[in-house]
Amino acid sequence: MIIGAHVVLYSVNAADDRAFLRDALGFAHVDAGDGWLILRLPPSEVAVHPAETNCSPEFYLLTDDVDAEIARLAARGAACTPVQDAGWGRLTQLTLPSGAQLGLYEPRHARP
Repeated sequence: MIIGAHVVLYSVNAADDRAFLRDALGFAHVDAGDGWLILRLPPSEVAVHPAETNCSPEFYLLTDDVDAEIARLAARGAACTPVQDAGWGRLTQLTLPSGAQLGLYEPRHARP
């Protein structure tokens, strides 16, 4: 029985990105030792998109209200790109302390 999924994000500044996910996003966590945080994600979903070649996976966070979430994150010092209407949802990019970006979107599609 599969009990969940483990997502790995690679970072040039792992300690600050872990702290950001813990503090700015408020993800519950455990310390696996030496400050190595394992963070709880909210309920998740996976989609398989067609492609000409195999690609790297993408990681997006979901929100019910992207504008409210951007305001909440800004109050915690997080920066987001301008919101884009992608048809299937409203999308922004959340910038981590390392400079890497995570997608954040308000879906318009049905949720499982």
